[in-house]
Amino acid sequence: MNKNLIITAITGALTIILGAFGAHVLQENLSVNELKSFETGVSYQMFHVLALLFVNTYKGFNSKTKKSISLFFFSGILFFSGSIYAITLGVDAKNIWFITPFGGLLFIIGWLKIALFFNKNK
Repeated sequence: MNKNLIITAITGALTIILGAFGAHVLQENLSVNELKSFETGVSYQMFHVLALLFVNTYKGFNSKTKKSISLFFFSGILFFSGSIYAITLGVDAKNIWFITPFGGLLFIIGWLKIALFFNKNK
């Protein structure tokens, strides 16, 4: 699980970099709504970095469960937050509109896997 924790830590650092980029660079170039969308991507990324830290350090999860949930959350960050960043930075939303909700679905599946695990192991 060290690999997942390394990726999580790097993703956390990227979250801070992107947040600072949005606050200091993009603020001058984006509309209020575009900046709000960018901040949503950063927020969801950070929430899931924290969740990944929990998942990958929680002793109750076996290796297979950690890998599975981590894959959903890493993919969710890539598709959900990544597509928001891309749209905010100029990619035409018409071309990638379906990627954001797909990333959200991956987040939901990851959270449901956690819920099912705890329900099964109560």
